[in-house]
Amino acid sequence: MFSKRFEKAAFKTAVKENVKTLYRKTIDEATPQQLFQAVSYAVKDVIIDDWIETQKRYDETDAKTVYYMSMEFLMGRALGNNLINMTAYKDVKEALEEMNIDLNVIEDEEPDAALGNGGLGRLAACFLDSLATLNYPAYGCGIRYRYGMFKQKIENGYQVEVPDNWLKEGNPFEIRREEYAKEVRFGGNIRFEKDPVTGKDKFIQENYESVMAVPYDMPVVGYGNHVVNTLRVWDAKPITDFKLDEFDRGNYHKAVEQENLAKLIVDVLYPNDNHYSGKELRLKQQYFFISASLQALIAKYKKKHGDIRKLYEKVVIQMNDTHPTVAVPELMRLLIDAEGLSWDEAWEVTSKTCAYTNHTIMAEALEKWPIDLFSKLLPRIYQIVQEIDRRFVIQVREMYPGNEEKVRKMAILMDGQVRMANMAIIAGFSVNGVAKLHTEILEKQELKDFYQMMPEKFNNKTNGITQRRFLAHGNPLLADWITSKIGDGWITDLSQISKLKPLVEDEEARREFMEIKYQNKVRLAKYIKEHNGIDVDPRSIFDIQVKRLHEYKRQLLNVLHIMYLYNQIKEHPEMSFYPRTFIFGAKAAAGYLRAKETIKLINSVADVVNNDRSINGKLKVVFIEDYRVSNAEILFAAADVSEQISTASKEASGTGNMKFMLNGAPTLGTMDGANVEIVQEVGEENAFIFGLSSQEVINYENNGGYNPVDIYFNDWEIKRVVDQLMDGTYSNGDHNMYINLYSSLLNTQCTDRADTYFILKDFRSYADAQKRVEEAYRDQQKWSKMAMLNTACSGKFTSDRTIEEYVRDIWHLEKVEVPSGQDLFD
Repeated sequence: MFSKRFEKAAFKTAVKENVKTLYRKTIDEATPQQLFQAVSYAVKDVIIDDWIETQKRYDETDAKTVYYMSMEFLMGRALGNNLINMTAYKDVKEALEEMNIDLNVIEDEEPDAALGNGGLGRLAACFLDSLATLNYPAYGCGIRYRYGMFKQKIENGYQVEVPDNWLKEGNPFEIRREEYAKEVRFGGNIRFEKDPVTGKDKFIQENYESVMAVPYDMPVVGYGNHVVNTLRVWDAKPITDFKLDEFDRGNYHKAVEQENLAKLIVDVLYPNDNHYSGKELRLKQQYFFISASLQALIAKYKKKHGDIRKLYEKVVIQMNDTHPTVAVPELMRLLIDAEGLSWDEAWEVTSKTCAYTNHTIMAEALEKWPIDLFSKLLPRIYQIVQEIDRRFVIQVREMYPGNEEKVRKMAILMDGQVRMANMAIIAGFSVNGVAKLHTEILEKQELKDFYQMMPEKFNNKTNGITQRRFLAHGNPLLADWITSKIGDGWITDLSQISKLKPLVEDEEARREFMEIKYQNKVRLAKYIKEHNGIDVDPRSIFDIQVKRLHEYKRQLLNVLHIMYLYNQIKEHPEMSFYPRTFIFGAKAAAGYLRAKETIKLINSVADVVNNDRSINGKLKVVFIEDYRVSNAEILFAAADVSEQISTASKEASGTGNMKFMLNGAPTLGTMDGANVEIVQEVGEENAFIFGLSSQEVINYENNGGYNPVDIYFNDWEIKRVVDQLMDGTYSNGDHNMYINLYSSLLNTQCTDRADTYFILKDFRSYADAQKRVEEAYRDQQKWSKMAMLNTACSGKFTSDRTIEEYVRDIWHLEKVEVPSGQDLFD
């Protein structure tokens, strides 16, 4: 594969042999799932040659490596993506067709690797794709969750969480690496003694419980360059197996406790942490994968290098948000307790090795752990955190004498909590935000005390996405069309997509572009019919909002506006109205009640609107069940309008906005996150911007002056929509079903502030922007230009550009060329 000469016969033979060896069947007898496994193993066989060669080249060149630490990797399906990056997708599709096998059907047999929750995990996946494609040595390090993010079922309009047993049939692309297993310890107590020989202090952990972390490696294939990097996810297994003697004595719980501890750690992504045991498990997960990853990277380093004090010359650790920041004290522990370094030596290594990406300005998302929990679960780590904090507070007091307010804001340990973001900033040599606006808000507001003290650490790295998955794989019609117009250079250099700009004035090119959009809308309409049983018209405007369900992302604003439109159509059936299909996809965290209530509201509105024949199909509402990477690809390709309507200042970046843009959907949004930069690239006339600015939002938050009740009583159309939450219109007469949503808008019964996210404040501006969308869409000449320009101006938003900036400013890696392994099954 990579080969100029695709060995079709050899590939077919490999698939047949795999079916026979794995299942004792012939091709004709094999199920689609068995065919998926057989094809995947045939592909993996080729990947492994390049994987071996890549690791060999890294060893030979002694290349510096980035370890990207993340609690989430939302990888999506592997087979199609691997084939795209091996430049073999069309050849394999053709070979399988000759065997009467449909590659699309086979791909649908693969479950999405559910190791992530949303944007954070998908960003990590895009980064790994770009690192491999750009020839940079990298490991992704995370957890092999057995169930990952839950599978979402919608029952009676409500979200129901079902375990997503994505490993049920086995994962053909992973390799278990038992030989690299590491022990991870929790709890117990720390005994202090002097080493009689060296006189050094020794800290010995006793009475602990421990598990073995066992790595599974997954290949990350670079595009057309033979580079195969590694995503290493850790599974947990008991140190001692089942205790038969305890079982025989009737102590059944004791017999399986080791097994249960191991199983619990890796069972589920982000356990519900609104109770103590959930918090404890989450912290265990974080320490588990960080400790294992750091032990492994130190062992790897020591194979070739004697002096551990030079670790930072060959290793850089990027902490993806606050979840992996326990890497700081754990690296200190390993350097001091296991490697025998002094505190100052260990601190120099740690502070030159660790870098931190901040992904949020939402205070509740900057993790804080109760000290009693943290110190009990990680006693030695807590001692190290205390010492880091003690030394830092001395520095702050020296720099700002008498300013105890600074200490209160900047200390790691304060108010009975361990503040992880503070530790990451203090220890990291780099702190980056993920969009220009986000980084500015961090520097001027949320982290301004740190910025004033250590401005040299702060930098911006605007997020990006991989065009290989979200265009080459997700939208093959558009990808082929672009290649036919400008060549295929865009696949590895998205800046070349700007070559489409002159074609925007070409009427025939615009017609072709819009015909592809229509075909993608037909594909989505079929998906909706099959999965939702709803008929939608591909000639209507497809207005799509897909992302995690969170109040600041304001799915509630979107659905309230749909209720408003429905009222208008009912009241004025004669009015001119361009048919709209509003499409949502979102999972709500299991314990997030108002988010789950919003899902119920969307589905209730859909039930009423979709079944009202009097409106003649002018309005349809669809909620896509179980939103994930594989159905996201279909949604992005089919969108006319990209809903990016978060409260300004709340969304750090967003990456869905970039995927919609790449696929030719203008943004309807606030000036928030990366929307600001999207508008800069495409021009405000090619987007629909509305709402408060980030500065206006921050001013209201700091100084008051906004009361949603004023709007409620002064705008009767808004009042009517809000009242419909309580009058039974969308709840079969139940007046309490949406009481929490109603209260969140008008009072403080369930929120600190009424209308925390300025939904009613921005409502009229949003409704006006939606009117502008309709007017623009009616003029198909104008709309086709806007849509095409969005694609043509998306070059900045590739994760390849983001990664090159990380390499230039933070990681300082060198590219490593990998010669080709075998030609495909040659």
